[in-house]
Amino acid sequence: MCNDDRDRCHSHGSGAQRCDCEGSRVERFIEPCLLLLLLERPAHGYDLMERLREFGFDGEDQDPGMVYRNLRRLEHQGMVESEWDTSGPGPAKRLYQVTPEGRDLLTAWGAVITRNVATLKKFLERYEALGM
Repeated sequence: MCNDDRDRCHSHGSGAQRCDCEGSRVERFIEPCLLLLLLERPAHGYDLMERLREFGFDGEDQDPGMVYRNLRRLEHQGMVESEWDTSGPGPAKRLYQVTPEGRDLLTAWGAVITRNVATLKKFLERYEALGM
């Protein structure tokens, strides 16, 4: 069981290392978050990293490499597209936006997350009924 404040695992020790239990991993949740943020407005990678903090991707959970790997994978799958933005000062940056296929994927994610929230609420109700 992972402690929710530091992702330290009670089953695997409480040392300084982060837990590798399935429940503490956030790699998959970044996909719907990126799609949602890009549907709100097209964005550069740095902007997305800033906005991902709203979903708990900060500190050790925010790996710029993970963000860009997911953007490249989503682009390769046709869920997002990008173009070089040379309008501002400094080097050119990729501007990402959601495709119609990406919108469909976000809709599917919304359904999965809705089911998961309902399941988690049931769990918490029973957990709290035990006086925990």
